[in-house]
This record gives sequence, C-alpha cells and structure tokens, in this order.
Amino acid sequence: MARNKETLILLIDVGPSMHSVLPEVENVCSMLVQKKLIFGKTHEVAVVLFGTEDTHNDLEKEVGGYEHVVVLREIGVVDGDLVELLQNLPRGTSPGDFLDAIVVGIDMLLKKSPSGKQKKCLYLITDAKCSTKDPFEGTKEDQVWVYKKTSEEKFPTLKKYSDKAHPSANYATHEVKVGIEYKSTKDPDKFVPPEQRIKGYSYGPQVIPISSAEWDAVKFKPEKGVKLLGFTDASNILRHYYMKDVYIFIPEPGNAKATVAVSAIARGMKEMNKCAILRCVWRQGQGNVVIGLLTPNLSSVDNIPDSFYFNVLPFAEDVREFQFPSFSNFPSCQPDEQQQEVADDLVRMLDLAPSDTKEVLQADFTANPVLERFYRFLDLKSKNPEVDVPQLDRRLKRIAEPDPETFSRHKPIIDNFQKQFELKENPKKKKLTRRAWREKASASNEEEVGVNDGVPEVHSASLVKCSTSAKVEKVSDLNPVQDFEAMMARRDSSKWTRKAIKDMQDYIIDLLENSFDGNSYPKAIECLIALRKGCILEQEPKEFNQFLINMYKKWNTSDLADFLGLLPSKNITLISKSEAADSDLTEEEARNFPVKLEDSFE
Repeated sequence: MARNKETLILLIDVGPSMHSVLPEVENVCSMLVQKKLIFGKTHEVAVVLFGTEDTHNDLEKEVGGYEHVVVLREIGVVDGDLVELLQNLPRGTSPGDFLDAIVVGIDMLLKKSPSGKQKKCLYLITDAKCSTKDPFEGTKEDQVWVYKKTSEEKFPTLKKYSDKAHPSANYATHEVKVGIEYKSTKDPDKFVPPEQRIKGYSYGPQVIPISSAEWDAVKFKPEKGVKLLGFTDASNILRHYYMKDVYIFIPEPGNAKATVAVSAIARGMKEMNKCAILRCVWRQGQGNVVIGLLTPNLSSVDNIPDSFYFNVLPFAEDVREFQFPSFSNFPSCQPDEQQQEVADDLVRMLDLAPSDTKEVLQADFTANPVLERFYRFLDLKSKNPEVDVPQLDRRLKRIAEPDPETFSRHKPIIDNFQKQFELKENPKKKKLTRRAWREKASASNEEEVGVNDGVPEVHSASLVKCSTSAKVEKVSDLNPVQDFEAMMARRDSSKWTRKAIKDMQDYIIDLLENSFDGNSYPKAIECLIALRKGCILEQEPKEFNQFLINMYKKWNTSDLADFLGLLPSKNITLISKSEAADSDLTEEEARNFPVKLEDSFE
C-alpha cells in the first residue's frame, strides 16, 4: 500500500487580488479534500496560506524572511475538520510571494512528511500578480514543454471493505486482498512458482504460449520525442476526430528565442489556415505512439506567449463511419423562411457566450455538478450514516438546470417557436403478420372464422393488438435469444432483468445436459453470447461471471469439457471492469479465463 500513499500541500494565495475568487477556491479545495477522505489514512494534507497579514512558518523562525506566509495546518491525515477549515479561508491584506510559499511547502515535505515511496505534491493556487525574483538563466535543459489542458475527472473506484477485524483493533485497515495461486493440473497439491509460468494467447481453438523474452522482442519500442510529419489545411480535420484529452505546447519559459520561434510558426499557420500533424511519444519505453493535430493558439495578451493546442487523432481502426442521408432528400421536411428565422432566434437565445454580456458557465469556474454533489454527500454521510441525499443547492442548480430568468426574459421567442412548429403524435401503423392470420381459432371464436380461415375485419384489429402488445414473460425454446432480450428490455418492473438472466442460465444448462454428440452446442453458444451482452448492458457482470465459473467447475472433467474448450475461440470470457464497472476482474484476469481459473479451482 505504500506506493498508493500521498502527501499533499495546498499553497493558497489569500492576498487582496484573490478576494473576488476565493469563494470558488474554497469550493474547489473543499471538494478536493473530500475526494482525499475516500483514501483514509493513506492520504495526508497540509494547508499553507500566503498574502496574509501575519507570518507563521518554520523557515521564518530559522533563517528569517518568508514573510506573510502562514502554515494554517501541518501535514496530517485528512478529516472532516479540514473540509470546514477550507470553507472559511481568511482574507489576507498583503501581496504574497508564491515562490516563498513554494519554498515553505518544500521545506515541510522534507522535514515532516513520512519517508517512503509515497507521492508528494504541491498544489499552488494564485493569480501570480505579486512581484517575484526572476529565475537564474542557463539552468534548464532543452526539452519539449507540454501540459495537459483538459482531462476527464472520473468517479473514484470503490474498494472492498472487511468488517472481520476486532472492534478493539485500532490500526486495522479493513482492506480486502485477493490472492491467486497457480497449481499444476497433474499435481493439484504442487504450487507453480512464477519462473515456471508462461503466458498463453488464444489463437482459434489453441492457446499459444509466448515467453516474456519473446514478447519483449516483438514489442514496439519507440524513442521519446516529438516529430513533425507535415502540414494540412485546417478544413481537412473535422472537430469530431479529436480524441481523449487536450494538451498545450508552450515555448520554454524565459527563453526569448523560443518564444519568438513558436510565435512565428503559430502566426504563419494561422494566416495560411494550416494545422500540423505530429508523432508523439511522451515517455521513454512507452509502448504506443500518438498521432495528433497541432492547432495554433494566438494570445491577445502581451505577457502571454503564443502556443499550440494538441489533440489526439484516431487511427484507421478507431474511426467509425456513420452515413446519414442529407436533409435535401426530404423536401417536405424543409423549414420555410419564417420557421428558419424563429429557430435561429431560439439558438441565439440559448447562446452561453453572447457578445454583449459576460459568458455564462465559464469553464474555469464551473464544477462538474455530478462529482461535486457526490463528494458533498460523501462528506455528509461520513458524519451521519443515516443522512439522505441532499437536494441540489442553488449554485449546482444554476449549472445543471435551465436558468428560469433567461427563459422568462425570452418567453416571446419560445412562444413564437412553438407556434411555428406544431407537435403532432406520429401514430404507429400496426401491420398484420402472416402468422397472425393463420392463428388457429379457439372454441370461443369458431363462429367468427370463415370457411377459408379468414378473420372478419372487426376481429382482426383485436387479434393484432393482442399479438403486438403481449409481453414476453419467459425464455422459450422457440426463440430463446429474442425472448431473453425482450425480457431484459422490460421496464415495468425490476424483476424482469433477474428473471431473464435466471431463465437463460437454466435454458443453457438444460441445452448442454441434454446434448447428444454436441448437437446443441451452437445454440448454447448463441445463448451464452446473448447472456454475456445482456449482463454488460444491465450492469450485472457478477451474475454472468459466477455462472461461467460454475459451469467450468461442474463440467471441466466431464463429457462437456469439449464445449468449454470452444469458449475462448468464441471470445466468451469473464466480464472485466473495463466492460462493466461492477466487475471485480481486470482485463488480464478476464482474458485468461479459463487458464488461470483452472489452477485456482484445483
């Protein structure tokens, strides 16, 4: 667990120039600490304020200087008190030097953070408007200056918790660890050490063993660096090609020649409407290469240099082509001039960045409402386990819900749009199937059926209605996959998902146990594929994984072992966490089924 520990020091500017944004700083820092609370004793946090009227830090006492820097909280395990402390930051009266704050923070890490391999971080929050000393020149190595501009923030991964520890065990971690033992199939009591194991990869019905030396020899080992492949017109790259996070390329700080060179290239590309295609390898030994697009980002502020935005582009295998017909093929659906005008007015009304007013929901100050609500609820639940999920507060409502003031102010535009576009229900045409016409008449309606098995018009409507509206309630032998999918799609009760999975499992077992010379294998494979897909869509990976494991345990040494041997060739493996978040298995553990599980079960 040592490698998962983290010591974090927050360096927060509370000087006069920061007063207008300190409420947002308080919210962001509080949410950050709430996230750290999830990790319990493995994360420690300290808070240092600069720009304060007072001075309180060890360096000021030992060597002097470092004024207007206050250690608000020493390095310690995160708790709820720290969250409350960050929600009420004092307002400073002096301009603070962020370099002094950084030195104080580093001194704290060196003196007071625990030894080991834990991660150590400094988070600096400042507008950098105070004067600082210029750095010494000639001490930086020539390198590529690249930073992430944006990245996706995901929900934290929930951990398994054990309550088996004795209540008096104050230092119990309650951690659940999973261990895997490898044993020989010939001698189940013999443990196989790591040096005697070898990985195997599925290739059709076979498993091909490949040693680590062989795998290392075929690995692609590119050199770290950035290479320009060429330029293209900006119109050739569509916006939806962009993948993953956005990076920013900047000139080396303090290097005037680099700043001029980057600015010259960026402005030339902008003038010619060009973009650059780059080949990037971020780290030495990295196994993959990134191809991306470099777009010029010209600065409108004198003291901020020009730069480039970098977006990752897809390879041919990553592109998904979806062909949609042009609206010009549907002349009857084209809007008239007045409809087009009111539609344009509605779009302009919903613009979050109108030219005459300040931008609404600015990216730098707009939190993710889902994540922020989650962390706030987690903080409340840590203090009161019985607390209910709170309602959205006013600030989050402003982000997640339409602004009532905006809609009220532009009500005439909305009314005009509604008048020009009348909504009508599109009735679904019910078609008679040949099977419905050939239904055998029951005793109750024999008199209504003609001599040629014709159904009177008045009866046909009710017959079709019953046929189309009937809801599937069990997996039948006639169409098991269709029945299973129909039951999984039902939303009138949560019981249908569980029943569909149970019915399909029972049906597969019945197929295999009554199989003769493998005659039911293809149908069982089809049903197993449908079951796996349905469990992924409905986030029920454990149901499928346990069913597959039980099948293997039950039939591994029986006549149905040859059926189990077909599963890898059909890509029927356990469901991993990457496919369904509720799964407990990594991709490697799921992919190695049933090879790894065979040793574990024996």
